[in-house]
Amino acid sequence: MIRTIQPEDHEDMVQLIAQFRVTMSRLYGRAEPQDVVAAEFELARYDDPSYKVFIAEDEEKTLIGYLVCRIIEEKVCAESLFVLPEYRRQGIGTALYEKAETLVEDLELETVYNQVHPNNDRMICFLLKRGYNVLNKIEVRRTRSGETHLQRIKVGKNTFEYCC
Repeated sequence: MIRTIQPEDHEDMVQLIAQFRVTMSRLYGRAEPQDVVAAEFELARYDDPSYKVFIAEDEEKTLIGYLVCRIIEEKVCAESLFVLPEYRRQGIGTALYEKAETLVEDLELETVYNQVHPNNDRMICFLLKRGYNVLNKIEVRRTRSGETHLQRIKVGKNTFEYCC
């Protein structure tokens, strides 16, 4: 079942956010441990009218995934989509994401906006299957000391060393 977050979901949501943060750290080439304090801080940010949080739960009412949307200046941005690994590829991410698309329709807007890490192949494939395309953003900076280049990325006619 997909529903909006409720105050009684707090502890379970903190655990899901902590797991999501570990997953995201791996995309940056780091293996950070779960940080419940950071997850608590992140969840507290969502207690704002500009955020809409949808959660997925199984038959036993256990939280198994979530989607965070933020409404900014006539745009709905999907900020975080996470489903526990053992529940993936069962349509849960799709059901969550459909809530974002319904939110867009309810607000009489046109589309959901997404920012995706270039190493997040699962999310990129997920969005491609749903008909989403690259809009206009690439973030470029100099390599920091101690960073390693994991791969090369081609953007248009240019090739960049991709760090983290």
